[in-house]
Amino acid sequence: MNDVSDAFMISKILLVEDNESNRDMLSRRLVRRGFEVVTAADGESAIRIIREAKPDLVLMDMSLPGINGWDATRIIKSSSETSAIPVVALTAHAMTSDREEAFAAGCNGFETKPIEMDKLLATIDGLLARKRGPNADA
Repeated sequence: MNDVSDAFMISKILLVEDNESNRDMLSRRLVRRGFEVVTAADGESAIRIIREAKPDLVLMDMSLPGINGWDATRIIKSSSETSAIPVVALTAHAMTSDREEAFAAGCNGFETKPIEMDKLLATIDGLLARKRGPNADA
């Protein structure tokens, strides 16, 4: 039997969140679940870190200073080097139009704040399993 949760044990996540307490709390919760977590506090840093660290998945706050999450996602998805990296929008904006805008920018998932950890983990699990494909052992 294939245990998809094993994908968590080796996965690197970039957490992009400008609120330090939110970033710290979510980062610690992800590390406790076996993820390697890299963080960024703004869109510019996120774009640079993605190119350098090559994360398996990005959790992107959409309301960031400077380059916001929507624009940062568009930049990430427009590059052949980073376009295959799944991006999950994290936002307090829960309107249908916000969800549609996130997917139009290239996000692969959408979670509202406050974060429901079980729901977020299920989204991450599904995206990482899909990214690795059915025959990936890495």
